[in-house]
Amino acid sequence: MQIDFLKQAIADDMAAVDRVLRTGLDSDVLLVRSVADYIIGSGGKRLRPALLLLVARACGYSGTHHHTLAAVIEMIHTSTLLHDDVVDESSQRRGRPTANTEFGNAASVLVGDFLYSRSFQLMVSVGSMRVLEILADATNVIAAGEVQQLVNTGDVTLDEQAYVEVIRRKTAKLFEAASRLGALLAGVDEVRETAFAHYGRHLGTAFQIMDDLLDYTGNADAIGKNLGDDLAEGKMTLPLIRAMTVGAADDVAVVRQAIENGGLTDFAPLIEVLKRTDALAYTQERARDEAARAAACLEAEPASPDKETLIQLSAFAAGRSF
Repeated sequence: MQIDFLKQAIADDMAAVDRVLRTGLDSDVLLVRSVADYIIGSGGKRLRPALLLLVARACGYSGTHHHTLAAVIEMIHTSTLLHDDVVDESSQRRGRPTANTEFGNAASVLVGDFLYSRSFQLMVSVGSMRVLEILADATNVIAAGEVQQLVNTGDVTLDEQAYVEVIRRKTAKLFEAASRLGALLAGVDEVRETAFAHYGRHLGTAFQIMDDLLDYTGNADAIGKNLGDDLAEGKMTLPLIRAMTVGAADDVAVVRQAIENGGLTDFAPLIEVLKRTDALAYTQERARDEAARAAACLEAEPASPDKETLIQLSAFAAGRSF
C-alpha cells in the first residue's frame, strides 16, 4: 500500500512545515547543521506531523500554529531516533547509514539534545500552556517507554499486555499528542479532542505492531533497515511473544534460543516457527484491529476530505509493506 494519498492531501501544509524545520534547525555550529540536515533530509513518512495537520484541518483550524507544532512533533520524533540508534547500535535507517554511523555516537546524542531543546523553544512560541502540558507529558511518557523497553531486553517471559504497554508509551504517545494538538488548536470541545487523541493512540499502536511484523516479513530495501534488528537487540516483539504463547515445546525452544543468543544469522528455523504458530498472521490481525479502532474514533466526525484521509491513513498503518 502506497502513501501518495497523504502526500497529495497535505503537500502545501507540509512545505510550510519544512520551512519551519529549516529555520528552526539553523545553527552557527556546523556539526549541528550537518547532522540535523542529514536526518531531516533522509526522508521518512512524516506521519506524526501529517497527523497534526490533518486533524487541525478536519476541525476547521485556519491559523498557522499547526505548521509550527507539526515541526515540533517532527523534531521530537527525530531526536528520539538519534538517541535510539545509538542505544540500539543501529547502522541503517530509511535505507541510509544512521547518523551515529556517519558522525559518531557523541555527535548523534548531542544533536538529538539540540533538536529536543529547540522543539521546546518552538512550542513556547505558540503561547499556550496547554500545548506545553501535552508535549511535556508526551516526551516524559516516551522516555519512560524507552527505558522500559531497555529493561525488557532479552526477557522471554514478556507477555502481550506488557508489550502493548511499551509501544503505547514509546510510539503511540507521540501520535496521540499530535492528534490532540490538532484538535486543541481548532478549539473543539473535550469530547472531540479526546476522540482524536484516541484515534492517534490506536493509529500509533497499529503502526508499531506493523513495524515489528515487518522486521520478520519485510524487504530490507523497502523498509530501509536491516531485517532481524529487533531480534539482534533482544527485543521480544509480538510475533515472538505469540509464538511463545501458543507454540509447542520445540517451537518455544527455538524462539528462546534466538532471543537469548541474539544476532542470529539463520532466520529460517525461526521464521518456520512464526509461520507454524500463525504468529505472523496473528500480529497482522492485531495491527488491523488497532487500525479499525482508530477509524471508529472518527465515526461522529462530519464528512470531509480530511476525515477520509485520516481513515485512509489508519488502513495504511496496518496494510503497509514499508
